[in-house]
Amino acid sequence: MDTIISWLPGAVAAVAGVALGYYVRHIVARKTRRLAESKRSEELESAKSEAKEIVIEARDKAASILVDVQKEERERKRELRQLEERLLKREDALQEERSILEKRVRDLERDQGEVKQERAEAQEAKDRVVGEIEKVARMTKDEARDQLFKELEEGNREELAQALVRLERDRRDALEAKATEIITSALQRCARDKVADVTTSIVELPNEDLKGKIIGREGRNIRAFERLTGVEVIIDEAPEGLVLSSFDPLRRELAKLALEKLIKDGRIQPAKVEEKVEEARAELDEHIRKVGEEAMYEVGIVDLPKELITLLGRLNYRTSYGQNVLAHSIEMTHIAGAIAAELGLNVAVAKKGALLHDIGKAIDHDVEGTHVEIGRKLLEKYGIDRKVIQAMEAHHEEYPYATPESFIVTAADAISAARPGARRGTLEKYLRRLEDIEKVVKSFDGVKQAFALSAGREVRVFVVPEKVDDFRALQLAKEIAGKIQSDVDYPGEVKVTVIREVKAVEYAR
Repeated sequence: MDTIISWLPGAVAAVAGVALGYYVRHIVARKTRRLAESKRSEELESAKSEAKEIVIEARDKAASILVDVQKEERERKRELRQLEERLLKREDALQEERSILEKRVRDLERDQGEVKQERAEAQEAKDRVVGEIEKVARMTKDEARDQLFKELEEGNREELAQALVRLERDRRDALEAKATEIITSALQRCARDKVADVTTSIVELPNEDLKGKIIGREGRNIRAFERLTGVEVIIDEAPEGLVLSSFDPLRRELAKLALEKLIKDGRIQPAKVEEKVEEARAELDEHIRKVGEEAMYEVGIVDLPKELITLLGRLNYRTSYGQNVLAHSIEMTHIAGAIAAELGLNVAVAKKGALLHDIGKAIDHDVEGTHVEIGRKLLEKYGIDRKVIQAMEAHHEEYPYATPESFIVTAADAISAARPGARRGTLEKYLRRLEDIEKVVKSFDGVKQAFALSAGREVRVFVVPEKVDDFRALQLAKEIAGKIQSDVDYPGEVKVTVIREVKAVEYAR
C-alpha cells in the first residue's frame, strides 16, 4: 500500500507533464500555422500586385504596337495612293504616245500610197520616153546596149588585152615575190644541222683483252649477242673498239647499250648477254619516250597522246634518204608554223600536221601499207583532230589537198628535204634493199626473227622450233633464197642461214 502511495505522485506528475507537452505543442502548431497563413497571404498579395503590373505593362505595350501598326498602315496606304497616281499618269502618257504613233502610222501609209502612185507615174513616163526613143532609133534598149558594148570592145580590144596581160604579169610577180619572202623568212628562222646517218656504230673497249671475252668460247657469246640484237659485230676493224653494223639504227642503239652494260659488268656469257639485252631494251624504250617528249616541247606542242609521243621518239632511229626522220619532222614543224603565221592560217594545225606527217614510218616495218595510210589510221585511232589529219595526208599527193594547211605541210616537206646535204639517195636505196630482204623473209610461216647482215650479203633467220623441224628448216632456207632471188634486186649473192634453237629451262628448288 505504501508502495502504491509512493508511486502515485510520480504518475500524476508524468500525466501532468504529458498534458502540458501536448498543450505546448498545440500552441506552437497554431502559431506556426498562423505564421504560414500570414506568409501565404503576403505572397498572394505580392503575386496579385505583380500580375496587375504585368497586365498594365502588356496593355501599354499592346497599345504602343497598335499605334505603330496603325501608323505603318497609314504610311503604306499613302505610298499605294502615290504609286497609283504615278501609274495613272504613266498610263495617260502611254495612251497619248499611242495616239501619236497611230497618227504617224496613218500619215506614213498615206505618204507611202502617194509615193507608189508617183513611182508608177514616173515609170509610166519613163516607158513612154523609152518607147519614143526606140521608135526613133528603130531598135530596142537591149539591142542598143549590146551594140554599145560591141563598139567599145572592138575599138579598145587591143588596149584591154594589154591591160589584162599587164595585170596578170604584175599579179604573178607579186605572188612570186611574196612566196619567196615567206619561204626565205621561214628558212632563216629555222636553220638546223644536217648530219646523214650511217650504218655502223663504234663501241670503245677499255682494253684489247675484252675482245676475247666478248667472242667467248667457240664464239658462243658473240653468236648469242648477234642473235638477240640483230646486228653484226665486227671485231678487227677498230683498234680498241668494236664495230656494230646494221641498217636499222634502233637495233644498233640497242646493241650499243647492251654491249656497254656487258663491258661494265665484266661477266660476259650467253645468259648475261640475254639479261643485259633486256635491260638495254627497257632503257631504250624510256629513252625513246624522252626523245619524243623533247621533240614535242621543242616545237611547242603539248597535247599529244603518250602512244604517239613514243612513236615520235622512234622516228629518231629512222632515216629517209639518209635524213633523220625526227629531225626532218621538227624542221618541217618550224617551217610550217612560220609560213602559216605569215599567211594568217591556223598555225597549230599546220605545226601538228608537219610534226606527225611521217608518224607511220615508226611502225611501217610491222604493218602493211604506205606510211601515209598507216599514219592516218594511227591519228584517227588516238583521236587527233580531223583538220590535222587532212593537213598531213596530202604531203605525197595520195589524198587531195582538203585545207590550206595541207599545202603548207607539203611545201615544208619539200623545203626541208631540198636543203643541201639533207638527203643521200644511194644510202636510202641500200637501206631499202635490206628492209625488203627482211620483209620477204618474215612473210614465211614459222619465222620468228630475221636480220639482214654484212651489207645485205647474208640474212639470218630464226624460226619457231615448235612449227619448224630440222627437215623443214632445210626446205625453208631454199624457199627463202628463191623468194629473195625473184622479188629483191641485189648485187652478188645473199647467204640464207636458218637457225632452229630449242631451249629447255628448269629450276632446282
